[in-house]
Amino acid sequence: MPLGPDDLVLCSGTLPRSVLLRERLEAALAGGFTGISLWGRDYWAARREGFSDADLSALLGDYGLAVAEIDPAWWWLPGADEITIAEEFDTEEVFRYPEAEMFRIGEAVGARSLNAVDVFGGHWSTEQAAEAFALLCDRAAEHGMLVHIEALPWSRIPDVAAAWEIARVADRPNGGVAVDAWHYFRAGADEASLRSVPGDRVLGIQLDDGPTRAEANLVEATLHERLLPGDGEFDLPSLLRALRDIGAVAPIGVEVFSDALHDLPAVEAAHRAGMATRRALQAIR
Repeated sequence: MPLGPDDLVLCSGTLPRSVLLRERLEAALAGGFTGISLWGRDYWAARREGFSDADLSALLGDYGLAVAEIDPAWWWLPGADEITIAEEFDTEEVFRYPEAEMFRIGEAVGARSLNAVDVFGGHWSTEQAAEAFALLCDRAAEHGMLVHIEALPWSRIPDVAAAWEIARVADRPNGGVAVDAWHYFRAGADEASLRSVPGDRVLGIQLDDGPTRAEANLVEATLHERLLPGDGEFDLPSLLRALRDIGAVAPIGVEVFSDALHDLPAVEAAHRAGMATRRALQAIR
């Protein structure tokens, strides 16, 4: 099922990681979403429940939901795939899923895209990062997937400008950027840089909210303290108008890592997320 700018996506992190696939799908449906995102850990939780790949595909079809993206690609930058993280230190279950496995998962669930981030930093140049991204895009294309770079403000790809420069130099038709509101505002909300990105290269959008004043520990805050769209102080209307004006083609995700939201039943959390996102979008129409 193709997804576009009129579709809402319930991102994996908006629900607790303990929520299993069928409950995720029920919550997404109740919240008015047409897509979900999955981490590798979500897929394997479903497999441990006894679902085969065919079962997962059928289940998604039964609920009328598509997988917008799988998350995250951590290995793609120069040197990253040489780093080994022991499972006991991989508390978020990220690094146990290498590229081949993530592409296999993407094919199994019919994922639209792969989300790429800088986790380990390094001494690579923009040109070297672009070369690595181009190769990642080429490999993803073999699996029918788009790839978008999500900027993280504490990383070597801290903002939209840096992410777009890598994607621009790589120049792959299935490559672009993802814009996460939390990271966008924590990186300084450079609207001019965002407006310089062609809309058809904004391939992922994730909405969330937070206070104007940055938290002392950004990593802790982004994983535990995000707010639903409209519940914080981010200037979401300006972000959404910029995305609309450049003609962004991506579906609209809501990604709210929040301990408070995770304390709610999954259906209620998804319902609140869907309502908040629709209010945010309605405000610019």
